[in-house]
Amino acid sequence: MSSNPPGPSRWERLRHTTQIKTAIFELLSVRFRHAARRAERDFTVIDAPDWVNIVAVTPDDQLVLVRQFRYGINEFSLEIPGGVIERGEEPVAAGVRELREETGYVGTNATLLGSVHPNPAIQSNRSHFVLVENAVKSAELAWDADEEIHVTTEPFEEVLALVDRGAIVHGLVLNALMFYERRRRR
Repeated sequence: MSSNPPGPSRWERLRHTTQIKTAIFELLSVRFRHAARRAERDFTVIDAPDWVNIVAVTPDDQLVLVRQFRYGINEFSLEIPGGVIERGEEPVAAGVRELREETGYVGTNATLLGSVHPNPAIQSNRSHFVLVENAVKSAELAWDADEEIHVTTEPFEEVLALVDRGAIVHGLVLNALMFYERRRRR
């Protein structure tokens, strides 16, 4: 019988200082102490608000997609709608709001599909995935100042084919589609 080595020790968070504050996130220097070794180190943490991504399904079983320019990759990205959850806002309510603002689509039966930590090594936030059913275009767009979005719909199987072809590369969108695919199988 083999014995497993002991698991890693939990680090104790001691304090933090804000290095940079932006409109979107704060860059923190966080001091941690290792429980067993008692060593202290500073680590960089991006402290951002939680995000929401919406899987919006139309009555004829198509998914609402958005194409927009993404500054981080200096390219266009094909995605599902999403955005920042405002302080005090619940993920499902934020998903319904973001869907309406970005695409003009409104639906029913909004539910939480799941949540993930986008990059727990350096980020403190979570991304939540919301399913909205019976989505129909019935509201006025309310884009943020720097948003310019092309809205389209595709059948779910075609969305999966877009993933296979590398046309959808946003990691959180892929997470949301995985959660949705698991829901469809049930």
